Amino acid sequence: MINKTVRFIIVNLAFICCFYAKGYANEIDSLKKLISSNIPDTNKVNLLNKLSKLYFNDNPDTAVTIAASSKKIAEQVNFRPGLALALKNMGIGYYLQGKYKEAVLTWQQALDVYKLLGDKVGVANMLSNQGAVYSNQGDEAKSLELHLQSLKMSEEIGDSLRILTSLNNIGGVYQTRPGTYDKALEYFLRAYKLSLAIKDKYLIGTASVNLGEFYFKIGDDTTALKYLKESVIAYEGTEDLPYPLNYIGRVYTREKNYDRAIKTHLEAFDISKKLDTRLDMTQSLVGLAQAYYAKGELASAIDAYKRSLLYGKPLNAVPEIKDAYEGLSKAYTKATDYANAVKYQDSLLAIKDTIYNINTDKKLGTLQFGFDLEKKESQIKLLNKDKEIQQRELQRQKLVRNGFIGGFAVVLLFASVFFLQRNRISKEKRRSEELLLNILPEETAEELKATGAAKAKSFDQVSVLFTDFKNFTQASEKLTPEELVAEINHCYSEFDRIITRYGIEKIKTIGDSYMCAGGLPVANNTHQVDIVLAGLDMVNFIERNKEERMAKGQPYFELRLGVHTGPVVAGIVGIKKFAYDIWGDTVNTASRMESSGGIGKVNISGSTYELIKDKFNCTHRGKIEAKNKGMIDMYFVDGIRS
Repeated sequence: MINKTVRFIIVNLAFICCFYAKGYANEIDSLKKLISSNIPDTNKVNLLNKLSKLYFNDNPDTAVTIAASSKKIAEQVNFRPGLALALKNMGIGYYLQGKYKEAVLTWQQALDVYKLLGDKVGVANMLSNQGAVYSNQGDEAKSLELHLQSLKMSEEIGDSLRILTSLNNIGGVYQTRPGTYDKALEYFLRAYKLSLAIKDKYLIGTASVNLGEFYFKIGDDTTALKYLKESVIAYEGTEDLPYPLNYIGRVYTREKNYDRAIKTHLEAFDISKKLDTRLDMTQSLVGLAQAYYAKGELASAIDAYKRSLLYGKPLNAVPEIKDAYEGLSKAYTKATDYANAVKYQDSLLAIKDTIYNINTDKKLGTLQFGFDLEKKESQIKLLNKDKEIQQRELQRQKLVRNGFIGGFAVVLLFASVFFLQRNRISKEKRRSEELLLNILPEETAEELKATGAAKAKSFDQVSVLFTDFKNFTQASEKLTPEELVAEINHCYSEFDRIITRYGIEKIKTIGDSYMCAGGLPVANNTHQVDIVLAGLDMVNFIERNKEERMAKGQPYFELRLGVHTGPVVAGIVGIKKFAYDIWGDTVNTASRMESSGGIGKVNISGSTYELIKDKFNCTHRGKIEAKNKGMIDMYFVDGIRS
């Protein structure tokens, strides 16, 4: 079942989006009209932030895109309150997408802005949200650190709701480890007492159900029932009511009070059916089936398990589906229907493979714990799978000794699972390698895998290229968020293909700016020519794209592009969230080449010109003032010399 503490975190993150999506769905069109009108930029930022919230529930991708547009404008006009909210909304959108690394990074930026504003409420909120992500990714130490910081800040400003949230979240972190159960209880009790002081029924329900789950986990059924029943009273009339009822049913089943367990699960199912909360319906039926099975009513148990699958499969409710398959396999075995027992045992092993793959994909997507730790975890999981196979093999042998039919089929099944799982792990390792090489240069990735770190390297001469879409804001106002993302992706994908042709390393994208460099991670003597050729191809592509879009009456982007050549330092820093980057004055100067350039032109510095002048026709622009760099010789590249 889903832990109520975790659900409480998600409610805090997504509460406002549910509120807006349900209460203000018709406001979207009017907001879009206001945004497209001639209003001050600060007002536009506020409206974009409001609009992004409306998309949280149904379309978090669009919410992120709109919040990113708000962020860009807020940065341009130095509107910090709007910038902080835009970053916060982007983080929530990323969280709802399951992009936890991006969520943490964006909320960290929001936190920094809130600190500049002296907004302690915002700081506490961002700390709590980041803590939720780290807990989700299994980094309990970091999660605890952030939740404790949020609690301290919340206590300083006397924000009871945030204090209560932090107390529950801290208790949830401590509850993950048996050695810290006493600390979990301490914080859950503090949250419970505060909820009573606030006199908010919903908060009382959440705090009491946390305590009920805690006491159920440690086997104190009497105390668990006390708090779970209190939660039922507090949750009366809300869609959360089935949750404590199902836990009460589990307590009764464990106490062998099967009739009361069945009655309670049926009550939870009826309520969730009226509310059409499908996950609660699934959980109610699984609990009901477990009670029937424990009572010995196998036919009723099988029926309830099968009904739970009807609701759980469309939701992809993996934990509940796993429980149903396991229960059906046991029930059919007890009923001596071995064909069906093997069928659902096969389904159980398949869903466990799915759980394995979900966990692996999560690790690949976040890179939270480094590749060495990932390998170790894979090995541990494989060992655990081996132990599980051995245990099931012993059970199979016992069935054979007792004359049960189908033993030989189970042997073959387990053997195939063993080899299948070994192949799956090999496949996941290959996927990890491919993902790593898509993030880092091959040489840097190999060094990272071999030593656990990658040293920064100095390069005497590297050519750096920056691009920027000149009329990005105007075009974005005329495009829907989906169209805007599609157009940016179209352009950047072509840029990726261009630099790949010329052996140039992509560094990063920053909003509507694209950055790449030639001459690294392996030094070469052709980088200055390669980068200029790539720049000309980019300009030509954007010009062709502009003509195509103009012919269709669609908004279009125009490109500024700048190049500078000089020394840089390149590598990765830190121990988490690895990203290959470059530093040095050369990078700053290249950026100035872009901002001082012309639309549809490759603008290069005098340093780059001296290296490529024999191969390209160039027009000297003279010495031009570059921000914070003084007067710099600049040239437009007209084309390749014939």
